Amino acid sequence: MKFFPIFVRLEQSRVVVSGGGETAVAKLRLLLKTSAHVEVFCNAPVPTIEDWAANGRLALHRRRLENGDVVGASLFYAADEDALEADRTATIARAERVIVNVVDNLEASDFITPAIVDRAPVTVAIGTEGTAPVLARAIKATLEEQLPQSLGLLARVGKLFRTQAARLPQGLPQRKFWTDYYLNRGPKLLNKAPERATEALDELLQHHLTQPPAAGHVSFVGAGPGDPELLTLKARNELHDADVVIYDGLVSAQILELCRREAVMVAVGKKGFGPSTSQQDINELLVAHANSGAQVVRLKGGDPTVFGRLDEETDALEPAGISWHIVPGITAASASVAAIGQSLTKRGRNHDVRLMTAHDMQGFAEQDWRALARDGEVAAVYMGKRAARFIQGRMLMHGANPSTPVSIIENASRPDQRIISTKLGQMEADLRSAKLTGPALTILGLAPRAAQEHLQQEIAL
Repeated sequence: MKFFPIFVRLEQSRVVVSGGGETAVAKLRLLLKTSAHVEVFCNAPVPTIEDWAANGRLALHRRRLENGDVVGASLFYAADEDALEADRTATIARAERVIVNVVDNLEASDFITPAIVDRAPVTVAIGTEGTAPVLARAIKATLEEQLPQSLGLLARVGKLFRTQAARLPQGLPQRKFWTDYYLNRGPKLLNKAPERATEALDELLQHHLTQPPAAGHVSFVGAGPGDPELLTLKARNELHDADVVIYDGLVSAQILELCRREAVMVAVGKKGFGPSTSQQDINELLVAHANSGAQVVRLKGGDPTVFGRLDEETDALEPAGISWHIVPGITAASASVAAIGQSLTKRGRNHDVRLMTAHDMQGFAEQDWRALARDGEVAAVYMGKRAARFIQGRMLMHGANPSTPVSIIENASRPDQRIISTKLGQMEADLRSAKLTGPALTILGLAPRAAQEHLQQEIAL
């Protein structure tokens, strides 16, 4: 992010513009919506700027900008339509410690003006860091259609009522009240009887004040394999409402960005053979936060019901009388098999599929190796990197064909996804040489589609 988005208070502030052509007019149309004191410096302003000056909407200086003209200003726009003159005026402004926008020159600008959807006091700013203005305008047009003009009135009425709403406890009770107002009661009111806004808000507040305090609750939410677009809509809603998010190390940074900004974020990552948060500590965190009345999201990579120690955590909640529910996620096996263009099951090949972990509480996990070694069997092995030699040895010992295809998918669904196509007899050596650093899932019995087709051709020959 090269340009950090902020909203600047311009009330009783000076904004200076150098230039009097259509480029300046485009910026002035937006600036004149603010309460800033706008000053324009130019020798020959276009009629539109002359009219604004005559109507007292801006101060017009019919000369070029000189040293001292920008002192004390909050913002400066170099809209001179001449590169040399824009460079000169920008240099003056910077010498006077004012941040500068050189119109149509991203590299020379300290700030940029985003595309704006104006429903004052609701303002939506759309920025592409100057790289795709056409895209910004397209997004603006879409939002203009979706956001009603009455949105501004809705927000203004709500602002006047904030002091009264503070009678509700902070956190979930206030969020419920404002959600009820902005998404339910408020729009209906403005459509029917806007003059009753304050009265209806008071009735709504009294209703919420009489509600018993919400009990703490835990949502076990599947974050999926990492791609935020694979997160379910229900999971997104849970992240938006959470007071506390207790998350695993496998949850991607992009998904954590979707959490409510005010939420308390608690990392409880586990690393194989490395520093980890104990399960007992995680259980105690869940109980403590929920007992405080918080809405807790326990955010787990993949699906919480697949090797996610879900039962250990729900067993800790139930004796404490804490309610909970599960929001499923896309498990790593589904994302990984999609990455190689294959199917976990196929008629005529395998009538079942195994999801297995390479580790249990005693160490490497034993499996039904004889069944796994049969031709056509498919298994997805979670947490299998360090157990590759063990799995390979057990499979071969029980009669598996060394040519059995194996796919290893690192960071499935993420931008840095890697796919290793190998065979059982080479699996451990190929995995070791690949030097994987991210989470990886091993699929026994399936090769990536292109490699699978090549293997079938070899067999046919």
